[in-house]
Amino acid sequence: MNAIADMPSSASTVAQSQRGAPLIEVRDLRKRFGEVEVLRGVDLEIARSEVVCIIGPSGSGKSTLLRCLAALETYDHGDVRIEGELLGYSERNGKRVRASQADINRVRRNVGMVFQQFNLWPHMTALGNVMEALLRVQRLSHNEARRRANAMLETVGLSHKGDAYPAKLSGGQQQRVAIARALAMEPHIMLFDEPTSALDPELVGEVLQVMKQLARDSMTMAVVTHEMGFAAQVADKVVFIDEGRIAVQGKPREVFHDAGQPRLRQFLQNYFDRNAFWARGPDDADAEAL
Repeated sequence: MNAIADMPSSASTVAQSQRGAPLIEVRDLRKRFGEVEVLRGVDLEIARSEVVCIIGPSGSGKSTLLRCLAALETYDHGDVRIEGELLGYSERNGKRVRASQADINRVRRNVGMVFQQFNLWPHMTALGNVMEALLRVQRLSHNEARRRANAMLETVGLSHKGDAYPAKLSGGQQQRVAIARALAMEPHIMLFDEPTSALDPELVGEVLQVMKQLARDSMTMAVVTHEMGFAAQVADKVVFIDEGRIAVQGKPREVFHDAGQPRLRQFLQNYFDRNAFWARGPDDADAEAL
């Protein structure tokens, strides 16, 4: 456990005093699917330029939380505020009502999301996939959309793959195109839902390197991940969710090294049992690659 905890957090160099009010504020968030309460009173703040990694067992509510932050799921109770504005609902005559789709889109306009699956249009090139929303949503001219899309592909290291179709790209390259597509909309906040889970192990690193660079560039990020090394290196805050509640949150060292909460300790132990190379120490080449 100590090997992860001792890794430096690069994003934490951004001073808290520079962040101001939180970009994302969640209060008593609850969500049900039928009889199952998936989120059971979640409170969370994400500050400007902060990287928050959300970990926990499968079925704990991690992805549902992220989808609520992007208004891809409705929530049943509580508040989600994006840059101070209530997401998904509005107040009318003292009562809360479901917001219009136009209002939801307005509030989440500065939120980008990257999913487990790449969701690229198979009939469009990498460049075309990145340009599509710029043309249809932002109504940019073709030349401006192309210029911005090329710049985003360069950001993720794929400037040479603009004319390639998804079927000709590796999984890691497809995911990087998906990141470029989200970045092209110039979001203030990026949400990542297990962005490496669909990748072969040898392709994970190239996606994580792009995300590390975003952190160095002070992008505000919420990342649901099973990549504990990434969380230890990059996160300002690690949040452990279990059974729909935040059981532990804190700096990476506090969560990974000083894990006193029994369920967290069990979760980390299971992780280390499956990924024994982490026990070799922070100077190990495999650990450094992440």
